[in-house]
Amino acid sequence: MVVITLQRQKCIGCNYCVELAPNQFQMSKKDGKSVLLHSEEKKGFYTLKSKDYEILEPSENASKACPVKIISVKNI
Repeated sequence: MVVITLQRQKCIGCNYCVELAPNQFQMSKKDGKSVLLHSEEKKGFYTLKSKDYEILEPSENASKACPVKIISVKNI
């Protein structure tokens, strides 16, 4: 299972995650911050759990490119 976590409050809106993993992320038109699609929020962390392993590599690339390091990706 792939688990992606986004700490949205610290997002600076650079858009790298959207460019590298457009199926998982998009930019909010309200505040210009990243949104993790189909995620659940708990205490400021947005988490997506998926059995689709095709999202693993693009999400890892987005995590590595994030300048504020607010995206974590785990393969469990």
